[in-house]
Amino acid sequence: MSISGVANVFSGRPVHPVGADGRMALSDHLRELRARVLKVALIIVAGAVLSLVFFQEVYDLVYGPITTAQLSLPEDSNLLTSNGPGAGLLIYFKLTAFASIVLTSPLWLYQIWAFIMPGLHARERKWSRLFAAIAGPLFLAGVFLGYVTLPKGLEILIGFNPEGLTNLVDFDDYLSFFSRTLLVFGIAFEIPLFVILLNLAGIVSGKALGAYRPWIVIGVFIFAAVATPSADPFTMTLMAVPMVLLFGISEVICRFNDRRRAKRRFADLDPDVASPL
Repeated sequence: MSISGVANVFSGRPVHPVGADGRMALSDHLRELRARVLKVALIIVAGAVLSLVFFQEVYDLVYGPITTAQLSLPEDSNLLTSNGPGAGLLIYFKLTAFASIVLTSPLWLYQIWAFIMPGLHARERKWSRLFAAIAGPLFLAGVFLGYVTLPKGLEILIGFNPEGLTNLVDFDDYLSFFSRTLLVFGIAFEIPLFVILLNLAGIVSGKALGAYRPWIVIGVFIFAAVATPSADPFTMTLMAVPMVLLFGISEVICRFNDRRRAKRRFADLDPDVASPL
């Protein structure tokens, strides 16, 4: 394939004419989807290469919660272990891949938004640009909060180990626990943003959110209890409380948008014209 052919694959430009309302042929949608997926893959690979260059810093960051946690370990002993001749190489691959997904999240979240945007109306695009700018930092904020809670979660879980037993944790198990905790916190912080997008699409109203607010709070705490890998009350509460606050902010925004939408709808009515009803 020529260089121009590769450029066309990554550009995802439509081959057929695009309608005045932005409608595209199915084949053009698939071409754009292929281009977005390839761009996301390229972004993650580039992030992984960059993470490999700074591997020691990434490793220290991942190992940090173990050293921060107040664990009663024998002197000069290590809690984490690796098994097998190829374990060290796999650690390199897994750490760089995870670091790349987290650090490049604003970029691949933008690619998702850019694929959805052509199907939105002009007014919805204006709002979605704002949310696309917020989604990345919000995800990273959730990841940071998950990282802060990790030492306490480790203390609680490893503290259940009976006296006289040494809990040797395989690094793969620890990395899975580490990555699940951070990703769950990051995704949880995106849910209220998704609720606002549903409101803009006319699916959810601010009034409905207010009516179901007690159930939403209960649902948030149940979600936090199930989603957090450590399942301890401390980590669950640190996830649930910010989510409840974000849901409260999303309800306020949804109510404001509903009022704005109602004013625009009634502004088109003539008081001197009889209602068709």
